[in-house]
Amino acid sequence: MTAAPPDGGDAASDGPERGETEDSADPRPGGGASGSSSDPGAEDAAATAAGSADTGDSHLAHTWQEARQASFDCATPIPPGLVPLRTALGRTLAADITALQDMPHYASSAMDGWAVNGTGPWILADPGHRLAPHQASPIVTGGLIPPGAKAVLRSESGTITTDDEGLPVLALGGAARPGEPKNGQHIRKAGEEAAAGDILVKSGTVLNPAHLALAALAGHDTLRVQGKPVVKLLLTGSEVVTAGLPAPGKVRDTFGPQLGAVVEMLGGISAGQEKIGDDYDEWLAALEDTGPDDGSGLRPDTGEPAAEEAPADVVITTGGTGRSGTDHLRRAVAELGGRLLIDGIAMRPGHPAVLAELPDGRFILGLPGNPLAAMMALCTVGAPLLAALGHGTLPPVGEVPCGTLIDPDPGRTRLMPFRLLYGMASPAQHAGPGMMRGLAAADGVLVVPPHGVQLGEAVPAFALPWGAPIQQAEPAAAKPKTAPRKASRKPAASDGPVDWSALLG
Repeated sequence: MTAAPPDGGDAASDGPERGETEDSADPRPGGGASGSSSDPGAEDAAATAAGSADTGDSHLAHTWQEARQASFDCATPIPPGLVPLRTALGRTLAADITALQDMPHYASSAMDGWAVNGTGPWILADPGHRLAPHQASPIVTGGLIPPGAKAVLRSESGTITTDDEGLPVLALGGAARPGEPKNGQHIRKAGEEAAAGDILVKSGTVLNPAHLALAALAGHDTLRVQGKPVVKLLLTGSEVVTAGLPAPGKVRDTFGPQLGAVVEMLGGISAGQEKIGDDYDEWLAALEDTGPDDGSGLRPDTGEPAAEEAPADVVITTGGTGRSGTDHLRRAVAELGGRLLIDGIAMRPGHPAVLAELPDGRFILGLPGNPLAAMMALCTVGAPLLAALGHGTLPPVGEVPCGTLIDPDPGRTRLMPFRLLYGMASPAQHAGPGMMRGLAAADGVLVVPPHGVQLGEAVPAFALPWGAPIQQAEPAAAKPKTAPRKASRKPAASDGPVDWSALLG
């Protein structure tokens, strides 16, 4: 029995992506070996050979595993740098935060009331002046303790009255407790929280709002954090509209509302987006434009003027990765002196994905124009690339038990959004390369090998950038085996009453 895809089409047939042609059933030159081989080496070799027909060219496409590893290996982590406190939230600290001075750096009042010297009643003095014995001056919470003050009397514990000569004095009253105020009472001493030079937050910490507040208290304006890739989005296509219902021949922009947010989920810093048409000169000018300005005039990772900073580390383009007359990515990369690192992947959807590097060190990640195909290419190539640039690790791949039989597709890995139903993965409906409905409801993505999947077989899977992690499937051998229980002999009528104890046990 074969698994019929939920949307009514062939599970291996996604339909052509923008700028690509429909794939044949066997994309390898001259056909070849059966895709049912269980040998991973033979499977990878068959998948690698898929590139010729997939791209209409003689180069060999990467396998899915090769593409992930190549995109991770090609990048060097971005060096640490200083960023303003307001942009440091969620960043990984690259140098200890130390106290630049005592915290607090002066003795202050912990209460509203009066700073006093000695016992009362106290003669009132002007605020800020040195207090002689039996003198007091008004003070507020956080106020500087004046010279000579020994304690702070709470406002609710004192009262202003007059002495025998009719002069105003401060006396105990109201809610005053016996012996109040004691020496040092309600005074926050200098250095009470930390002494100058103390380590407050250690390197390697992921910064939260409390860390930033502490850094500000310690006197810091900037913090040294691990580098993160700045990503510029280049959205292409003259047929794309950004609002309303598109007319026939036009399509809605599915990337603008969400791609920058997905980049942030994957560990990048979105530096805004630019929209261009299908003219080659527009492509070339956009890729030459190295500024990461997001419209605010400030670079998003440092908060400094964009004109004074380095360009974006990664440029992500949408569409233009095929071989038609409006697909200009490869030509523009070549004219700019760049080199292709990945030119096609033996997978569906998303096989026309391109990864290139320009002489100035920028990476160009070309995503297909269809939204699901683009997301699969982003997860396959973009996620490892951004992880490597941001000091991360290769995104994990787990396993889930498959709830259906999936036929072989020789030479090609298929990425299928899935739903977990009764603990098993079922390929989602509406999962063509131009669809998003299936992905919107998915729990993750199956990585279906070229030889297909049997019902109940553990199949590789990865989490979506916004989804829960994929749990590793428990090996069947790990489950404890129990000896089969012997069935009780049914008593004959002559044996007397039936004994149900065996069933209850």
